[in-house]
Amino acid sequence: MFTGIVEELGSVRRIVKGPKEQRITIACKKILEDIHLGDSIAVNGVCLTVVDYDGSSFSADVMNETMARSSLGSLNATKPVNLERAMSADGRFGGHIVSGHIDGTGIIQSIKKDGNAVWFEIKAGGEIIGGIVEKGSIAIDGISLTVAAVDSSSFKVSIIPHTLKETVLSQKQIGDVVNLENDVVGKYVKKFLASFANTETSDDRKETKSLTKEFLMANGF
Repeated sequence: MFTGIVEELGSVRRIVKGPKEQRITIACKKILEDIHLGDSIAVNGVCLTVVDYDGSSFSADVMNETMARSSLGSLNATKPVNLERAMSADGRFGGHIVSGHIDGTGIIQSIKKDGNAVWFEIKAGGEIIGGIVEKGSIAIDGISLTVAAVDSSSFKVSIIPHTLKETVLSQKQIGDVVNLENDVVGKYVKKFLASFANTETSDDRKETKSLTKEFLMANGF
């Protein structure tokens, strides 16, 4: 599990591509201070497993499914990437629950300065937009951010100078693709409600409505 607080900007050193997979090697410093084979590292928000490392870099395999659902398949050598190690049990929970399992990608529609902040508008598909709420959390390229506005096809976030400086967002341009992960709590709630709506009977709905009314009245609403 991750928190969406980027620890370091790494740089893609090498990409070895196969028929339907690739191995990427990423140069970094801080991440290597505590790294082991099999560790999970979020690379632009995608959870990857360390398969090799040395004093200046680590390598991870990216399977076909991951390349299809994320922007990792379009990475080029020397490109900067956001890096975060999995959260330790005694660590601070600075962001929100981030699994590193990307829901899909979005496209940057606009970038606008607003005083010391910068607004990013991201266009995304209906499945992703449907799981976004204003003032809720979303991970963009592994960065834990607060949604400032959302409509039927896009959402906006406002980026403070520190976040802009310490992440890949400082180098993003209009038209760039970003990895998106919805809030995992919202995904479970949405799944549960959809399942409940598909299985409950008319009598179930009546009973639920009655119990809800009793609860509200009992609590002074």
